[in-house]
Amino acid sequence: MAEVASKWYVLRAISGKEGKVKEYIEGAMHNDCFDGNVHQVLIPTERVLQKSGNGNVVKERNMLPGYVLVEALLVGEVAHQLRNIPNVLGFLGGMDNPSPVSTADINRILGKMDEMPEEDLELKVNFQVGDKVKVNDGPFSGFSGEIEDVNPEKKTLTVSVRVFGRPTPLSLGFMQVEKE
Repeated sequence: MAEVASKWYVLRAISGKEGKVKEYIEGAMHNDCFDGNVHQVLIPTERVLQKSGNGNVVKERNMLPGYVLVEALLVGEVAHQLRNIPNVLGFLGGMDNPSPVSTADINRILGKMDEMPEEDLELKVNFQVGDKVKVNDGPFSGFSGEIEDVNPEKKTLTVSVRVFGRPTPLSLGFMQVEKE
């Protein structure tokens, strides 16, 4: 008899409970409740840069809220056991005949998870010369101005604001301003 390869499936979970679902499945795997038919469980995440009161913070965010990826061989009672895990709503693709995720999609998701460098986070902010911005951090917080220069390497802007009726250039970080 030929060896049957396991496939990736998507479990729908209550949003915010993905971690608990993963924990439960991993515990069951450790106790061999699935007879070795469940191989991996993943919650796809991505790193994002967020503003906080005292600077920028790198946080991990769920790429697919409400979904948990499971690599499994759905034989016997395995599908039934996975469906009956607390906080699981069912399989994506239907309860009776769960459809596996294509290899291309899994590779894309796993590739995205691998592309999470600690340092070189891309700041997805598109500033251009002439844009109107409002300063939201630092001593000039609340002032509005116009971008005169953008330095993507240093992630800084030169913004001209009016102080006492005169235009004053300020060097600010991308995270210190927001578009108006």
